[in-house]
Amino acid sequence: MELPRLLLVRQNFPARRIRDIPASVSTELARSGMAARLKPGSEVAIGVGSRGIHNLELIVGSVVRYWKDQGMRPLLFPAMGSHGGATAEGQQSVLAHYGITEASMACPIVSQLEVVSLGKTADGIEAFMDRAAYQAGAVLLVNRVKWHTDFSGAIESGLFKMMAIGLGKLAGAQRYHSYGHRLGLEYVIRTVGRQTLGSGKILGGVAILEDAYHNTAKIDVVPAEAMERREEENLALVKSWMATLPMDLDLLVVDEMGKNISGLGMDTKIINRTHRGEYNLFADTPRIERIFTRALSDLSYGNALGVGGADVVTDRLVEAIDTHNTWINALTASNPSGAHTPIHYPTDRECLEHLLPTAGREDPSQVTIGWIRNTLELARLGLSENLRRQIEGNPLLAIEDAIPIEFDRAHNLVSPFLKVETTAGA
Repeated sequence: MELPRLLLVRQNFPARRIRDIPASVSTELARSGMAARLKPGSEVAIGVGSRGIHNLELIVGSVVRYWKDQGMRPLLFPAMGSHGGATAEGQQSVLAHYGITEASMACPIVSQLEVVSLGKTADGIEAFMDRAAYQAGAVLLVNRVKWHTDFSGAIESGLFKMMAIGLGKLAGAQRYHSYGHRLGLEYVIRTVGRQTLGSGKILGGVAILEDAYHNTAKIDVVPAEAMERREEENLALVKSWMATLPMDLDLLVVDEMGKNISGLGMDTKIINRTHRGEYNLFADTPRIERIFTRALSDLSYGNALGVGGADVVTDRLVEAIDTHNTWINALTASNPSGAHTPIHYPTDRECLEHLLPTAGREDPSQVTIGWIRNTLELARLGLSENLRRQIEGNPLLAIEDAIPIEFDRAHNLVSPFLKVETTAGA
């Protein structure tokens, strides 16, 4: 199997990193005027999700300290639908792996699955809220605003989705996705979100926007009455910052996938596969003909939802799958195809030997290859040397090195990427 050399390439995106995150969180919370809406000593339930958000521990800790400084009593709770195996212990463990514990946050964490009904929407969709959150004086949500992996709309993933789906725990998430299959997920997110706002329990949210380097670029504290409008504005802004692959590829090698990286393990709007596994339906995204995914991130806790987006994976990825966590997430999201296991082989070499002949090139050395650590980290990537002309013609790309594609003694690829990448602007 003859493979072309690999060019290590940096994509030069604008860096928008916030220099002092705690100060930004405190300033924006103070500017929102939320504290004046609460009685001194009120309990504020702060909802936190399961995504691998950069600086999440720092941001959540800053939110907790702000409310303590205002004389309030903050508590944290998981707002993550069915993630973490849909168990109280599993969801608390997800937060702990992000550094969010009672000790590190110096406040209680209440993880449980009981919900309170908030009534039904005009379509008959019953809305639910975590009981512990409902019993607090007010609810504040902390989440990243980002494009969604299952659909496109003016509102996708963010505060409104957390309010509609994350707050509802397993009971709500199952119901909402079922209705979303028929009515459209954006419609369900909006209508259930409005029903939840009507409870009067939502104080607002802390919206986190990240730049193309996955740096925290904006903290926007949004009061309840402005959440829907500001969610649209923030999503449009963050989409304009979005990192993408720079060109069409015959083969994309992905070192790792996982729930901490994307809701479907690999961002569908990067790899150009829909949540049902359909190929290249996003017209404004480069075409990717074949995908080889090497491993499941440890921080995914065995949840491999989205693995069906790959064409070939390794045996070690399959062995890392927790079928309970994966299947319950797939069924809750009404997306059983996302849990389909692809063709798999023991070694990387075997995976490539079987996959390359399907890429449409008679000469394997002419296959155009891209290589990334995961779909969050696109600042540095590998591109095969037969793409040099396209790379040199793109002013956003800079070649840093040229290396052979190598295998170790176990016949697995030697990745050119560090375990934790240093991003621009850091």
